[in-house]
Amino acid sequence: MIEVHAIHDRGGWPTEASIDRSEHELADWELLSDGLVGALDARGVITVDELRRAIESMPPAAYERASYYERWLYALELLLCEKGVLAPGELERRAAG
Repeated sequence: MIEVHAIHDRGGWPTEASIDRSEHELADWELLSDGLVGALDARGVITVDELRRAIESMPPAAYERASYYERWLYALELLLCEKGVLAPGELERRAAG
């Protein structure tokens, strides 16, 4: 029986690559992303379980390209659209002008 894993489920994947455990200073946008998720969770707008589910729903190619906090932002936008806080495409429209 072949076991199929989702893109986020890396346990037991055969690889020769080592895990990058180096520390780095977070960029301002990463700190703000972390704070925003924490504030929305504290106010009951989203939960960390919902955030994880949204991250795990990313298309595999997008998941592979995205950094840790880029995955958070993808999930955050998805959740806020699902909950009607944002309209689909609203962030892109606002950023464009």
